[in-house]
Amino acid sequence: MNSYKLTDTVAVAGQITSGLVDDIAAAGYKVLLNNRPDGEEPGQPTSAEIAAAAEAAGLEYHHIPVTAMNFPGEHLNEMADLFDDEERPVFAFCRTGTRCTNLWVVSRQPEERAAAVAHAQAIGFDLSMAARALS
Repeated sequence: MNSYKLTDTVAVAGQITSGLVDDIAAAGYKVLLNNRPDGEEPGQPTSAEIAAAAEAAGLEYHHIPVTAMNFPGEHLNEMADLFDDEERPVFAFCRTGTRCTNLWVVSRQPEERAAAVAHAQAIGFDLSMAARALS
């Protein structure tokens, strides 16, 4: 599994399986954030499957699906609170990690955004969703 650290307490990745949840918990994450709608792609694990694995691993689980059509969605403040809580490190996933990264950038305070954009772009993420939402 390829994951990318956005901060010391926020990482993003592409689609995970329930078999990877124990590794995520072992890495010190406390919150698992799923930004993918169920059924977005054939064969993807359901939110319920991932939620069950998260519960078994002792992780807090949040399913906040966002698509390009509803980006950034109505729960941006909730996600910002999760991203900002250094006591509860967050592992967020979507299809590739790009959507989660765009959500993280948009949720940053205006004075933090330039640094967030630079960091995400240095990793190689396309931030076009964030750019549209912030324009």
